[in-house]
Amino acid sequence: MAIVKHIKSRNANYSSAINYLLFEHDEKTGKKIVDESGRSILRKEFYMDGLNCDPMSFDKECELTNAYFHKNKKRADIKSHHYIISYDPADVTENGLTGPIAQAISLELAKQMFPGYQALVVTHTDGHNESGNIHTHIVINSVRKTAVERQPYMDKPHEEAAGYKHRSTDKFMNAFKKTVMERCQQEGFHQIDLLVPAERKTTQKEYIAQKHGQQKLDEINQKIIEDGLKPTSAVFLTQKEYLRNAIDECAATSNSFDEFQSKLLEQFQISVIEHRGRYSYLHPDRQKRITERALGTRYGKAHLEQTFLRKDPLAILYVRSHLRLVVNLQTNVKAMQSPAYAHRVKLTNLQQMANTIIYVQEHGFDTQSDLKNTLLASKQELKEMQTQFAQHRSDLRILKDQIRYTGQYYANKEVYSQFSKAKYKGKYRKEHAKEIQKYEEARDWLRSFYQDGKMTSLKTLTLQKEKLQQQIASEEEAISSLKEKLKNLDTADQNVDAILQMQIPEPVRSKTKDLER
Repeated sequence: MAIVKHIKSRNANYSSAINYLLFEHDEKTGKKIVDESGRSILRKEFYMDGLNCDPMSFDKECELTNAYFHKNKKRADIKSHHYIISYDPADVTENGLTGPIAQAISLELAKQMFPGYQALVVTHTDGHNESGNIHTHIVINSVRKTAVERQPYMDKPHEEAAGYKHRSTDKFMNAFKKTVMERCQQEGFHQIDLLVPAERKTTQKEYIAQKHGQQKLDEINQKIIEDGLKPTSAVFLTQKEYLRNAIDECAATSNSFDEFQSKLLEQFQISVIEHRGRYSYLHPDRQKRITERALGTRYGKAHLEQTFLRKDPLAILYVRSHLRLVVNLQTNVKAMQSPAYAHRVKLTNLQQMANTIIYVQEHGFDTQSDLKNTLLASKQELKEMQTQFAQHRSDLRILKDQIRYTGQYYANKEVYSQFSKAKYKGKYRKEHAKEIQKYEEARDWLRSFYQDGKMTSLKTLTLQKEKLQQQIASEEEAISSLKEKLKNLDTADQNVDAILQMQIPEPVRSKTKDLER
């Protein structure tokens, strides 16, 4: 199956992307591999194209675009985005996937998803550690070079304009993943539903941490063995992986959350609590809890509660799966070529049709219009909630400025008062330049903000901030819940359309027309 990963980079040296994609690198150290003469070694097989640029001058062209639009000047700015599409190794042997085919598909996807951006599209056939899985790197400059038509996945004002910076939002990633899935299904490649959260979620950051940690552990263990001793552990575990392993072990033998909670604490010193409808875990070496979102759906409340219930066969008779889209067999290349595969798809479609019917009945949709109207109303509700959420986030930023400048004003007020009374003001200002500057900065900001001259107290501002933060947290939770609802509604709507289309009989040709022929 094809999977999609995203990495953002603040590295202003665009040449490093070209070097990584063209030349051999050590998987462990990340350093470039050189020959006996110290020259870089080209990768054994790769395919490269440039989008809105010459691939070999990608770095210089990106720098010119940034300079033209006066963007990416700060160190903290995201300079580029790196997307990786990795195809299933089985597609090579079973479906005829090759480097050129993957490059052609990925280039089309890049043109569709990143119009107006300068991009490098490079396909490697070696895979990680020569695993053999074909994968394509799409590296784009974060600043759009040319204006384009507005796309459905764009939700920011002027996002289609030249000079706009790319943002890998959830909406964009979902659109990208959906496009990749549809293309893979058309090509008959192995594919999973990328829109469903992973059971075991491992980010690129955790993957790299595990790799580096294992390397260090191997080095330490080698020294221990050389000293004639036996290492205590041969496998490095990240904190998240430690949590996953512990949760798997305790959940397998627990019949309730209370029992699960006790076992985690007693056996692994892991604290787990339920907060806002989710489980969050505290690793013994951490101060901040890790939520189920960072670990995967397998470690969330919904999955674990079903796990506890399954211990008692009478407690639950049917566990419903997530809604999935019904596959159109008429456009699925692999189904056309393989009757066995088509049969499996038909069985899966029947299951998803059944799940869709259950969903429709449970939510009281009497007609298809009811479902579509609810979908449209939910989209409008989400839009309004997101607008209000954005406004409250803006209000919070202003409130934080109020608190900062009010505190800064009072903290340096006494020094400024002494400065006003000082006989030698120049000398006093020089000795207390920092405090006076902060006071004047705060005073000027507060004057422009409070037009009537009446300031709000720090105590009141702090209370307002706490109240607004609680409201924002509540809205964020509500938006997340509504997005999940929308995803199910959208899937159900598309499946209902597919089911009804399958039931429409083909028009019967009249005998008169047959005779005329």
